Amino acid sequence: MSLRPAWLTFRRYAAATTGMTLALFSLGVYTAATGSGLACQAQWPLCSDQLIPTLTINPDFIEWFHRAWAMVTGFLILGVAGWSWLGSLDRRTRLAATLAVAILPVQIAVGAITVTLGGIVPGGYTVSTHAAHLTVALCIFTLLGLATMWGGGRGGSVRACRVALGVALGGILVSAVFSRAVPLLTYSPGAQAGFYVAGLSAHLGLVAALVVTTEAVGGAVSGLDSSTARTVRTLAAGAMVALIATLLLGRDLVLYTTTWQRVTLVALGAAVVLAAGAAWTLRDADAVTGRSIPIGGD
Repeated sequence: MSLRPAWLTFRRYAAATTGMTLALFSLGVYTAATGSGLACQAQWPLCSDQLIPTLTINPDFIEWFHRAWAMVTGFLILGVAGWSWLGSLDRRTRLAATLAVAILPVQIAVGAITVTLGGIVPGGYTVSTHAAHLTVALCIFTLLGLATMWGGGRGGSVRACRVALGVALGGILVSAVFSRAVPLLTYSPGAQAGFYVAGLSAHLGLVAALVVTTEAVGGAVSGLDSSTARTVRTLAAGAMVALIATLLLGRDLVLYTTTWQRVTLVALGAAVVLAAGAAWTLRDADAVTGRSIPIGGD
């Protein structure tokens, strides 16, 4: 008899872990934006010579809380990989989950380097380590999203693709509101966290659209022909590239001049246009739910 409650399926567990990773991403952005990444006397894993600092809202606590959340999320990611191998899940689900775990030590190491200015690695708080930290985190987030989508035991559908593109388009528009390229809000630490929550949600929507359209090209989704699926996939992929560019430019990886502001605006505009174009291409597609395909189990 299984000790696992009936409601706890692999997809729900993986989705919760993906959500925790999204929250971790935004916490990391907030921590860096407030300058708290340089707190804890630039120590890791200790924080100002303590295992747990004073539990009041201050830079030390913000940095420590980010690390604590990362530790819990890391164990959950390990659980996703373990379940994918112990459960009756297919090869691609296991591959995505295992890759997320494989690059997790890289993310931990880069994170330790990033916050140890004058500590373990002198000069660790640099543009290059920030870029690496962001890129590896995005890879882990994407892999967890793929494991969630592939590990649910249900096939894609036109409706699912429409919903995914709707989430993507909405997320891009919301991220534009928070972006410093659009002069609506001050690019405060809170706004930066909001920018990444919206942008990463949009990214996940585009990933889902790519998954469904790839299945449709192989004839696994009823109501969506291969030609339309290829067009939607190309537009969604273009939107994803443009969106990722805005996410990278939002982390001070370049000296943010007027030129880079214009580049960010162009990238945001391209992401909106391409995502909207993908959604528009699906307007005449049959809305019948696609038939299930054997992509894994719970």
